[in-house]
Amino acid sequence: MRILYSFGIHIYGILIFIASLFYDKARELYRGQRNALKMLREKIDSQSSYVWFHAASLGEFEQGRPIIEKLKKEHPATKILLTFYSPSGYNVRKNYSCVDVVSYLPLDTRKAAQEFLKIVKPTKAIFIKYEFWPNFLLEMKAEKIPVYCISAIFRPNQIFFKKYGKWYLQLLNTFSHIFVQDNLSAKLLNEHGIQQVTVCGDTRFDRVYALSLESKKIPLIESFARNSKVIVAGSTWPEDEELLIRYIKLHPQIKFILVPHEIDKSHLYDIFKLLEGKYIRYTEATEINIHTFNCLVVDAIGFLSFIYQYGKVAYVGGGFGAGIHNILEAAVWNVPVVFGPNYQKFREAHELIAEGGAFSISDYDSLEKKFDELLDDEEAGKKAGAYILKNVGATEKIYHLIFP
Repeated sequence: MRILYSFGIHIYGILIFIASLFYDKARELYRGQRNALKMLREKIDSQSSYVWFHAASLGEFEQGRPIIEKLKKEHPATKILLTFYSPSGYNVRKNYSCVDVVSYLPLDTRKAAQEFLKIVKPTKAIFIKYEFWPNFLLEMKAEKIPVYCISAIFRPNQIFFKKYGKWYLQLLNTFSHIFVQDNLSAKLLNEHGIQQVTVCGDTRFDRVYALSLESKKIPLIESFARNSKVIVAGSTWPEDEELLIRYIKLHPQIKFILVPHEIDKSHLYDIFKLLEGKYIRYTEATEINIHTFNCLVVDAIGFLSFIYQYGKVAYVGGGFGAGIHNILEAAVWNVPVVFGPNYQKFREAHELIAEGGAFSISDYDSLEKKFDELLDDEEAGKKAGAYILKNVGATEKIYHLIFP
């Protein structure tokens, strides 16, 4: 089976190359994977050994981040390597100060895995959530390198639990330990013979809680929101924005902070066109003009998690597309969260709805009704905040089991 997989991964590499001739992201991925070993030879201190963290992209990175930062705080001399699969993760975090080296993960061939381990000499490897690369896992097993999977979720429809997926199921035994988010994942693994499992929860709760304690203020936005009922819409996509902008136009008495997921010129142009000139851009705002309109469009990145604190209600985008973005960033500020219908794969969304701190909408009418209700609701936000507090603590559990 490994021979068949390795053949498939070579074909996959060829397909990435072909795609790179036409698409920018594929070109970045191809170049990043191709140059990864060369970069590591240049950046890795050959006299040191490293703790290796691997994340597919930004979402997974955020789940591993609390462990990375605690390790660096407790053992500042420890060398840390962080690898990404996706260009989006690498590009945003390539200068992340809590690690020593950031790199792409090379294509998962047997030869590349062996060369990678020879260069890096990891003392431990931590794979975050969904990343299972067979050749890397099998080579680390052969080298007796401890490998951990953290913040994982398993579902019955995954390949590990299919009749044809036994080889992939056996790969899970290459992990020294698997830290899962919920009891259902642990039960599923145990039923299929995977016993080295501990339920620890989701480290993202610790991350957003730590950010809330920082209580970073944003003076311009604080001025915009002062003495007003404010709705903050974060990580929005065009499907979200059509509904949201309709609400903005029909409710001029409500202040609105719109934070699009993509802030390229063409997307911003589409938003501004829908708003018909009745908005202020964050990058052009001053204390004098910020109150000109009831809609503030944040055309900058990096501080959405702190913007949510100024909302009476939060809307999190993605629910009319591939899936919702991070709702915990909003809930931690004791703010009720609204999102679109595609949230089925997100455990926290189901739980927060059950707690009374989150609500799903399917069209404009349901959005308008829910916004109007929540703007006068003092309890839903408290329930959202209480849900976060109830789930903190995963970082400490995982850290002390990996680094006793």
